Amino acid sequence: MQDDQIIETYIPPPHPRGIELSGQWVRLEPLDISRHSKDLFQANTMDRDGSNWAYLPYGPFATLEAYEAWLSEAALTPDPNFFAIIKRADNKAAGLASYLRINPQDGSIEVGHINYSPLLQKTREGTEAMYLMMKWAFESGYRRYEWKCNALNTKSRYAAQRLGLSYEGVSANVDQQGTQSQYRLVCGH
Repeated sequence: MQDDQIIETYIPPPHPRGIELSGQWVRLEPLDISRHSKDLFQANTMDRDGSNWAYLPYGPFATLEAYEAWLSEAALTPDPNFFAIIKRADNKAAGLASYLRINPQDGSIEVGHINYSPLLQKTREGTEAMYLMMKWAFESGYRRYEWKCNALNTKSRYAAQRLGLSYEGVSANVDQQGTQSQYRLVCGH
């Protein structure tokens, strides 16, 4: 097969809006504030020092109302497209993740806004959630899967590498705290 045949026969994959992903230990559901916010807020209160939020541009949230207000404004858009991660063991939401920079025409999709409560960190459930998102992307026809994180966020970098993503580069982003480096990992076929 010639390279130009691949491009000519390429069919853009679907947008992930509305999909559910099911595994042995977790289920990813489209974020629904009325169904998921209380569980997520409660799970996040287990993060006593607020370290879960160190590399995110929002949070921590002092009240359920403040958390729901953020979810209403930021998390109910088609891009980023948020999912609640439900642990099957207790059927409660324990984390969030999203697809973003969704570009079906180029076959590229990114995972981000990953926020695992202590109930999901360093667990097979957390690993399975990321596996399910990556699996869906490639099985749907995306050719490039990206995971970007703050260069200082070693936990996120190591998690991405453990899942098979490889280092692509570091770029500088300017935010309210000054210049921050962003570590970029990718997987593709």
